Amino acid sequence: MSAAAAAALLRVTPPAEMTAADAALLDTAQAQLGRVVVPGRHEVASALRAGDGTVHTGVHVEGSCRRSSVCAEGVALGAARAAGVSLATVEAVVSVQVKPADRFRIIAPCGVCRELISDYAPDARVWLTRPDDDTVVVRRALDLLPEKSDRRW
Repeated sequence: MSAAAAAALLRVTPPAEMTAADAALLDTAQAQLGRVVVPGRHEVASALRAGDGTVHTGVHVEGSCRRSSVCAEGVALGAARAAGVSLATVEAVVSVQVKPADRFRIIAPCGVCRELISDYAPDARVWLTRPDDDTVVVRRALDLLPEKSDRRW
């Protein structure tokens, strides 16, 4: 995708209940994906904020074999840890994907990423779009996996 096409992508308007800090994460994720989106290869970006205020991003890396693909949330968590951040301090996570009609959409983490985020930061706020009515909502990471053991690493 060209830089001009990426700049023309329709951005998500933060919902009224999203804090300014979380809206900044949304902007960061959209900006990151706008810079690197490649249909079929890099279609998701994630931004997270740690307790010290630092923001870390990740981009989905698609592999030719689905099992070799790496999700944006895991990349962002790895970037935070590589920077010396305790993942237990992660406060919020926002992930976006470019959808048809060239617009961004806040997406929910996949099951594996829900597991990963809740293992390290069970109390983190995770923003997602409800599939029923496209409403953007926030959930506690651990609440994304009903009946999951609260496992802190």
